[in-house]
Amino acid sequence: MKIAFFTLGCKVNQFETQALRVLFSRRGHECTEDARSADAIIINTCTVTAVSDKKSRQLIRRVNRENPDATVAVCGCLSQVSPGQVLSIPGVDIIAGTGEREKLVDALEKAYSGEKTDAMLDNPFNRREYEILPAGGESDHTRAFLKICDGCENFCAYCIIPYARGPVRSLPPDAAVSQAKELESQGFREIVITGIEISSYGVDLSPPLTLTDMVEAVCAAVPGVRVRLGSLEPRMITKDFTERLSKLNNLCPHFHVSLQSGCDETLKRMRRKYDTRLYFDAVSLLRESFLNCAITTDLIAGFPGETEAEFNKTLEFIEKCGFVDMHIFPYSRRANTPAYNMENQITRAVKAARAKAASDVARKSRESFLNSQIGLILNVLWEEFDSPDWAGHSENYIKVYANAGGDMRNKISGVLITGVFKDGLRGEITRVSVS
Repeated sequence: MKIAFFTLGCKVNQFETQALRVLFSRRGHECTEDARSADAIIINTCTVTAVSDKKSRQLIRRVNRENPDATVAVCGCLSQVSPGQVLSIPGVDIIAGTGEREKLVDALEKAYSGEKTDAMLDNPFNRREYEILPAGGESDHTRAFLKICDGCENFCAYCIIPYARGPVRSLPPDAAVSQAKELESQGFREIVITGIEISSYGVDLSPPLTLTDMVEAVCAAVPGVRVRLGSLEPRMITKDFTERLSKLNNLCPHFHVSLQSGCDETLKRMRRKYDTRLYFDAVSLLRESFLNCAITTDLIAGFPGETEAEFNKTLEFIEKCGFVDMHIFPYSRRANTPAYNMENQITRAVKAARAKAASDVARKSRESFLNSQIGLILNVLWEEFDSPDWAGHSENYIKVYANAGGDMRNKISGVLITGVFKDGLRGEITRVSVS
């Protein structure tokens, strides 16, 4: 059977799709990029916003139009929390949720042979065991994802994900170390530690562990591989966290610290578990402990009840933090979340205007940081040829371009930064590591 895969949403979904590729390959099936000629198609959906739902539905319909004879399986967060939306679309043969990937393999094999299959959905709040999936990555990529936990118990007012993923479940540390070594053996030079909410890693283990413990174990297991962290909650960033992790030579000095708003009143309505003082202390600790580190974040513009004065506080705060990059989203109403029914919903035009204003501040902060890199030597992992240059990312996750002879893919170079260029920096290679 030839199987094509489509993935929407976050790094966790990307990891899980790749794990499905491995599971199907182990059964002797062929994974293909040509969905039009595939025997079966798996669509891994996202439901983080109403826009994500719409994109997932559109993709399912398009796949059915382009290959009506294929056996179609839809899995992921949308089908977990809103199965009716998926089942209402003609051409869907299998519906699965966010768990039991091995059973999805069984179900697709049965459906392809003509057997009827039942919906593979459970109550995610009853899940207690972490589903260990095989390590792997795209063969043409230089970095791979290592998922260390699933589930979330924060229940932020705007977020549906706890209802799609259930409580926190953590990958045992010995399994994480084993998977990191497996990725190293496959030739990956960088591992991104990801999960639904990695700051809660280990709270369910006996004895309990922390994300700091996990990162130390992985970095020690693969000292020749760069290790990068996924999104962090600011409460995770303590003196102990920064002191211990700053000693790890292969941990990348790039930290994505979730913000969502720079106003305490808005954060309280969002049900976030920190205020701006705690957040700024976390940012300051990172900058004190990690030389030339880059800090990125997310921001929601126009959350219900956000006044002009509150939004101006956010603008002042993001300018004060000096982020290298920001993912800025106008608030999107998500049914079945507390924020959906909150009073004082903001108009689409105001949300768009606030998102643009925040983007303008973010752009200036990024320009300032990029200019601060000129004259420094950054270590760059080369990923692709962008004629006439090679392009890759520095340890602090800035895209860098440079001329080089020969194939540089998957090599790491020291690069003297000479200027700002395109969407990042340009430089001259000073040294190259062995591949």
